[in-house]
Amino acid sequence: MSVHILVDADACPVKEEIFKTAYRLKTPVTLVANAYLRLPDHPLLTMKVVSDGFDAADDWIAEHAGVQSLVITADILLAGRCIETGATVLAPTGKPFNSSNIGGAIATRAIMADLRAGLEQTGGPAPFSNKDRSQFLNALDRELQRLIRTA
Repeated sequence: MSVHILVDADACPVKEEIFKTAYRLKTPVTLVANAYLRLPDHPLLTMKVVSDGFDAADDWIAEHAGVQSLVITADILLAGRCIETGATVLAPTGKPFNSSNIGGAIATRAIMADLRAGLEQTGGPAPFSNKDRSQFLNALDRELQRLIRTA
């Protein structure tokens, strides 16, 4: 099996960057979402539409992720599930999730959920920036090159 990019696509802000890098490195991409998303017509790109059930896209990605997968997601719990399969995981900001940092990320997510449940004002995530986009591109290229070398 070759290197493959799996994208948690519903709210992914870096789809164009993923496409351009995939074309350059000839790496297949599967976008997974609850509804059809319009994609460029290219043989490396596929769209997987899953049911609108809770976590259906996450379940599909986690079931198909493996050691030669690069998963793009902002969902920390999905990142944790994919790390367990041996997948490489990046957030759309370029932040890598791995076995060393996923536990802390999950704990922070739980604390923030508790604060929101208690109606604390947490402010939410910072807006997506050009710096985030640039960091993502660098991380995507680095991780894909590494996976291709080891495949």
